[in-house]
Amino acid sequence: MSVAVAGRSLRLSIGMLTALRVPAVLRVTPGVATGALLLAPLAVLPLGALVGVVVWGGGRLDLPALAVAFVALAALAAGSRALHLDGLSDVADGLTSSHDRERSLAVMKSGTAGPAGVAALVLVLGAQAAGLTWFVSYGGEVRTAVVAGAAVCASRAALWITACRLAPPARADGLGVTFTRRVPVPVAVVGWAGLAALAMLVDPVRGPVTVGVAALVVVVLTAHAVRRLGGVTGDVFGAGIELALAVLLIGLAGA
Repeated sequence: MSVAVAGRSLRLSIGMLTALRVPAVLRVTPGVATGALLLAPLAVLPLGALVGVVVWGGGRLDLPALAVAFVALAALAAGSRALHLDGLSDVADGLTSSHDRERSLAVMKSGTAGPAGVAALVLVLGAQAAGLTWFVSYGGEVRTAVVAGAAVCASRAALWITACRLAPPARADGLGVTFTRRVPVPVAVVGWAGLAALAMLVDPVRGPVTVGVAALVVVVLTAHAVRRLGGVTGDVFGAGIELALAVLLIGLAGA
C-alpha cells in the first residue's frame, strides 16, 4: 500500500467510523476501501482516548463507577454517530422478524427499532457498561484507562471478519458493494492473532483468550448473517463491532 493510498484510506476510515471532520475521499478504489477497513482500529484512536480519559477522570474523582461507565459509552456513541448501535438494533430486528430473506432485509433497511432491536441495545450496552464499571473503579490508574481505550480500538477489528473474502454482500447496492469481501482471510487471521499477542501484555492468559472469544463471536454473527440473509450488510458490520466491544470489556475487566 502506497503512502498516498494509506492516507486516503485513513481519511475514509476516520470519516466512516467517527464524527470527526476530515477531507472527503471522493474516489474510493478497491485498494482504498481495503485499507480503510484494515486501518479501522487506528482510525478510532481519538475515540479510544476519549473513553480512556473519561474512565481515568471518573476514577480519579471517585465518581459512581456505573454512572461514569454510561457517560463513557454515551461519549463513544456520540463520537461514532451511534452508527454501530443502529446496526446492532437493525440486525436484531431483521434476524428475528421473519425467516424470509427479503422480509428480513426490508426490516433492517427500514431504520425503525422494534422490540428485538431495543432488547439487543439494552443487553449489549448493559454488558459494555458492566465491563467498563470495573475499569472506572480502578480508573485512577493510567494503565487501566489505557486498556479500556485499547478495547475500543480493538473492537473495530471486527470489520476484518465481517468484510472478509468469505462473506458476500447481502444486497447488490449499499455499503456491501464497496466494502464487502475486501479483507483476505489470512490477513484477518494474522491481524487478530496480533491483537491476541498484544493482549498478553494485559494478562498472559486472559488477554488472548478474551480476544479469541471476541473474534469467535463476530465469526458466528457473520456466518449466521450469511446463512439467513445471503450475505452481510453495513448493519452487520456495526453489530459485529458492538458485540466485540462487549466481549473485550467484560473479558479484560479485572485482568
